[in-house]
Amino acid sequence: QVELVESGGGSVQAGDSLRLSCAASSRPFSRSVIGWFRQAPGKEREFVALIRARGGSEFYADSVKGRFTISRDNPKNLVFLQMNNLKPEDTAVYYCAMGSQYSSNRQDYDDWGRGTQVTVAS
Repeated sequence: QVELVESGGGSVQAGDSLRLSCAASSRPFSRSVIGWFRQAPGKEREFVALIRARGGSEFYADSVKGRFTISRDNPKNLVFLQMNNLKPEDTAVYYCAMGSQYSSNRQDYDDWGRGTQVTVAS
């Protein structure tokens, strides 16, 4: 069982930036795909971004492309989500997840963190 812990959420104004972090406890981190997902109240959990095991080949949801950047630091077992120009519609609980497939489908991810709240006021 891998433990994933998200941090960095908070309450900001539209146009501000936040940097989320995801820390993993397990050695397979460097061989895994890491994805970020989010869930707003009353909505299904949706894909945000993912990154391959060795970095590069990022993939983003259209709604965040050009504003969010995913990166990873394998030696430190960390993945980051830099979120710029935040909008009220970005308000959600953000989760990181670990999987073995390059996929935006949440069913392809085996391990999940508990999430961190991001609230963007207009």
